[in-house]
Amino acid sequence: MSPPTVLIVEDEMLVAIDLEASLEEHGYRPVGIAADMSRALELASIRPDVALVDCNLRDGPTGPTIGRMLGKNYGTTVIFLTANPTMLDEGIDGALGVVSKPCGYESVGAIVDFAVRARRGDWSQPPTGIKLFEVFPEFRASA
Repeated sequence: MSPPTVLIVEDEMLVAIDLEASLEEHGYRPVGIAADMSRALELASIRPDVALVDCNLRDGPTGPTIGRMLGKNYGTTVIFLTANPTMLDEGIDGALGVVSKPCGYESVGAIVDFAVRARRGDWSQPPTGIKLFEVFPEFRASA
């Protein structure tokens, strides 16, 4: 069985490369880095299992739109990693939740582990710091 695939939507290349290294170390297969909507939608055709999406990208605050499209149109489990979580206070249809940046190297593994479990219907033990958008209202507050 091949490892779950993860799309990184982040325009700060040092952050994106760090995320990519962390994902590989945790046994996931990054499918690419997208710094804007155009590249994100190009990589979406791969139908990644999970996407880690920032809100503000090279082409502006397009992350929420990208996350919505990935979740609704491609079946990708989306978690936002952003320094601007208040942009997502109402949640994003088709997305799982949001984590404030910066988040630690080990946190990335826990975040994606949870996203993969959630894809299978296991919503137990959400990682510390995630605000879930849908699923269980009791987990909506930051963990």
